[in-house]
Amino acid sequence: MSRLIEKYKGIHPGIILERLLNQKGISQRPFALSIGEYPQTINAITKGRRKLNTALALKIEKKLNLEEGSLALLQTYFDIKEEKSKVKQNTPDLTLLRKSLFWDTDMSKIDWQQQSIAVIKRVFERGNAIEKEEIKRFYKSAKIEEALAHGISEPYTIYKNKENE
Repeated sequence: MSRLIEKYKGIHPGIILERLLNQKGISQRPFALSIGEYPQTINAITKGRRKLNTALALKIEKKLNLEEGSLALLQTYFDIKEEKSKVKQNTPDLTLLRKSLFWDTDMSKIDWQQQSIAVIKRVFERGNAIEKEEIKRFYKSAKIEEALAHGISEPYTIYKNKENE
């Protein structure tokens, strides 16, 4: 199993299922019916549009004589990969930023890198201490100093000095 997991780690288990069915010359519809599932469910899984739950993974593994848990583990590794890619989207922790701070725009459509100067200025002009801390964590001080050099009502250097007191 470890060889299978290492080889296909991060790939949706539906793709692996489709390959296995093709190798064995089994059509999706008869296979689905043989394990008591809807053909649409198996099709959605093989196309990567649906997650493979543990109960179904066990049925498939038993029918295809796979080691128990191998497809479920592949689903878990795929989920981990998906979650990591979400984290890498380079966005600050939006739970710490009030939506009212960005009242004039949809926060999900902000390009946090391209619009960094505007974001930094707005947060340092109107944000609270928690929001400023999150922006400092996300952008790092060099980027903040560069953005605030363009001028706001409360310069970053004053803010930095207040923290040290």
